[in-house]
Amino acid sequence: MLGRDVLARLAAEGTDAVVVAADRATLDIADPAAVAAAFAEHRPAVVVNCAAWTAVDDAESQEEAALRVNGTGPQVLAEACRENGAVLLQVSTDYVFAGDADKPYAEEAPTAPRSAYGRTKLAGERAVLETLPETGYVVRTAWLYGAGGGNFVRTMIKLEGIKDTLDVVDDQRGQPTWTVDLADRLVALGRAALAGDAPAGVYHGTSGGETTWFGFTREIFRLLGADPERVRPTTSEAFVRPAPRPAYSVLGHDRWSAAGITPVRDWHEALAEAFDALVAAERG
Repeated sequence: MLGRDVLARLAAEGTDAVVVAADRATLDIADPAAVAAAFAEHRPAVVVNCAAWTAVDDAESQEEAALRVNGTGPQVLAEACRENGAVLLQVSTDYVFAGDADKPYAEEAPTAPRSAYGRTKLAGERAVLETLPETGYVVRTAWLYGAGGGNFVRTMIKLEGIKDTLDVVDDQRGQPTWTVDLADRLVALGRAALAGDAPAGVYHGTSGGETTWFGFTREIFRLLGADPERVRPTTSEAFVRPAPRPAYSVLGHDRWSAAGITPVRDWHEALAEAFDALVAAERG
């Protein structure tokens, strides 16, 4: 989802920047030789790492495999960026936090991941920040949705058409974030980094406002023209998963001002703008 929208955002600029998109079949980011060859061929000024192991539950039983993608991959990319003088934007996650706060997590808040996925993503963060103290950027995001892949919004659009009622958890709070909005901030941050206007370090790329999965689903139903009362609240105990979910995933956005970039807008506004494309992607 995110990689496609980063490409679309760059294309929409109409600049003469050369953009190279490498998928898994093209480049194994955990292979130093392959990464070195890619850098030698393309000489990137900015690398945006949208690659990740995002199967949160599978990571609990396959942590080593997840670490290769989420930890080793960023380390290899960071070393190549250091050797070639490139900027690295590493996309990370709210799962690096414990999820037990009662106010938005600041960028400098202590990390304490409770899942294998969170541990592997934190390893990637540390690799980037330690290897590239002046040109490494970590952008944490959460609750991502977009037209380019499977996600919660598309699933709810599908289920609305086949279920009379839906039970959705109401005890996990977060910030639904459109990949288009995040892509816009990544491109802006990359340009600011090249211009020397953005301090290296951690940024939080999530929407403004907050809600629960229950509240999020009711808004999806409302936009569909369906009765929101068909969505009923429940607790996390009704959906036991191998990996624990953060109860509180609300992130603060103070750091963007240091880069002269406006934080992501409120999630309601973004969802409304994204909705037609999401429905078209899900229903054809």
